Amino acid sequence: MQGAEAKEQGVCNKSLGTPPPHCCLRRPVIIDLQPGAKLNKQATNCCRGGVLTSMTQDPTKYSAHFQMIVGLASSEDLNPKMPNNFKFGTPGYTCGDPELVVPSTRFPEDGGRRWRQALSKYSCFFIRKGQTPLILPKSQDPDYVPPPQVNCTSHMCPIHVHWHIKESYKEYWRVKITIINLNVRKNYTTWNLAVEHPNLHDLVQVFSFNYVPLTQDRPTNDTGLFWGVQYYNDVLLQSGLSGNVQTEMLLRKVPGTFTFDAGWAFPKRIYFNGENCVMPPPSDFPRLPKESQHVRQ
Repeated sequence: MQGAEAKEQGVCNKSLGTPPPHCCLRRPVIIDLQPGAKLNKQATNCCRGGVLTSMTQDPTKYSAHFQMIVGLASSEDLNPKMPNNFKFGTPGYTCGDPELVVPSTRFPEDGGRRWRQALSKYSCFFIRKGQTPLILPKSQDPDYVPPPQVNCTSHMCPIHVHWHIKESYKEYWRVKITIINLNVRKNYTTWNLAVEHPNLHDLVQVFSFNYVPLTQDRPTNDTGLFWGVQYYNDVLLQSGLSGNVQTEMLLRKVPGTFTFDAGWAFPKRIYFNGENCVMPPPSDFPRLPKESQHVRQ
């Protein structure tokens, strides 16, 4: 196996080969290799340590590949059997049935200097289930994974996003975004935040996050993706004094689109690392005043 490894080797008494097989289990658990793995264990685009970014954040790290050779495979025909019954190790995910991708594709070898044609290609999609409560009774299920530990709060959510309206100028307004990690045992590496707001179409500047608008089939783009600056705030540390990241952004008031006059200044929807954040009902959001007593020029 190249680019990953089986968590357990299993019993290989029936194997006569030398060296012994990497794994002899019928349903092995495959885990990613850490960055910096030995060269003789690597494959092209491998070894992410189990951490993938979004395609927008880093096009070179949104996928991880591995290769394996299956011994004693059926040779009744020339068509390889389709793999099935995939499972993803992170709680809350399910995988659909694999489908044959036509036409089959090629893949790089030898550092990209050679291309090899694939005989068959299969694809399956992992589906994220709805968020499960963080407080769960202990289960006797051997696959039970205890929920992450978080601070005691009224909502018991591991992440809190604070949207603070700082200033209202004559032609602009300023927002401060703070992401707070309430999880006392987990850091979030290469995190991202997707925000839907009608005024993002007229975003002027983001000060300490990376930002890119998400192209949509709409007249205006009201959704954008934020993520941290590498080596500065791309890691959201566990709960504590350093367990937060923040930025400010400047947006332009556009007559007919968004003027800040009794308008909707809060986001309509927020996603953290692909998770749909729970939003208060619109009735709980304060309405903006029609005129500010402290409008700056």
